[in-house]
Amino acid sequence: MSNNYLIEVCAANIQSVIAAQKGGAKRIELVDNLFEGGTTPSFATIKKVRELLDIKVNVMIRPRGSDFFYDDLEYEIMQDDILKCKDMGVDGVVFGILKPDGTVDMDRTKKLVELAWPMSTTFHRAFDVTSDPFNALEDIISCEVERLLTAGQKNTVPEGMDLITKLVSQSNGRIILMPGSGINENNIREIATKTGATEFHMTGREKVESKMIYRKEGIYMGGNRSIPEFETYITSQTRVSKVLQALNATI
Repeated sequence: MSNNYLIEVCAANIQSVIAAQKGGAKRIELVDNLFEGGTTPSFATIKKVRELLDIKVNVMIRPRGSDFFYDDLEYEIMQDDILKCKDMGVDGVVFGILKPDGTVDMDRTKKLVELAWPMSTTFHRAFDVTSDPFNALEDIISCEVERLLTAGQKNTVPEGMDLITKLVSQSNGRIILMPGSGINENNIREIATKTGATEFHMTGREKVESKMIYRKEGIYMGGNRSIPEFETYITSQTRVSKVLQALNATI
């Protein structure tokens, strides 16, 4: 087994990034709007996180939720966000662009990789909705992306482990395959052992109740009753530590 395991924590608030570092994570994927799968955080948030953390910080480059087919204006925003991240001393950026037919938009992906250099690049779970994962992997590798985040085209890694294992084998060290979604202290050892991956992506989040005493009921700021108004999710330092302990036990 590998002794070079790395945990990346997906964090959507300042409390989570601090907890992740204290828990032993080696990298943060900084996002906003986790309920939409993650979008680009504010520049003030990026700046503050870069000031506070000693570990690596990767930033989500995604101008909106929903699908991964972007128009020209959205693509311009992504390029500008990458340049701003580079200016702010960010270590890496995370993005994914598809064509309407479910294939990787290789032209735009290559351009974003070139624009991001020398920052590291990760192709995110847009991969999980591509029409052919094996062809998509080769396309992403040919674009010289450093890392691929995937749940094996399922909602969680435990469900997608068989495909992830095949992708790790197919990649043959040409790209880092990083499983992410549904990883916790109870399944990380099996995931690491079966897939052969060495980097893992998790939130380790726990529900935290709002400190608001007065609560106006029946008002939903996003118009969606399923999104809680008086609770948030924050990464647990303890859960990150437990995942690392479980990983170390596999060595």
